[in-house]
Amino acid sequence: MSDATPEDATVRLHDLRASIDNIDAALIFLLAERFRCTKQVGVLKAQHGMPASDPAREEQQLERLRRLAADADLDPEFAQKWFTFVVAEVIRHHTAAAEAE
Repeated sequence: MSDATPEDATVRLHDLRASIDNIDAALIFLLAERFRCTKQVGVLKAQHGMPASDPAREEQQLERLRRLAADADLDPEFAQKWFTFVVAEVIRHHTAAAEAE
């Protein structure tokens, strides 16, 4: 059993939550930057009549992200779910860009 007091635990909880909040903010900004890049990809694809989806690229990325997740001690299944969700949104953006051309 820990010698920490309830007050110590409350302080530690606050510190951990502050770290989580900072990480969440960083993730949001990183996702925004990622979508800025994928938006440019979508415009480029639309301008050149390329398909919105690139299954071979998506499969390569999925395998790479699963390896990275395993190396980072993150569940590769979770990484795959996240990637699948993000790619669906990217394809939606790419399709919209193609329709706007």
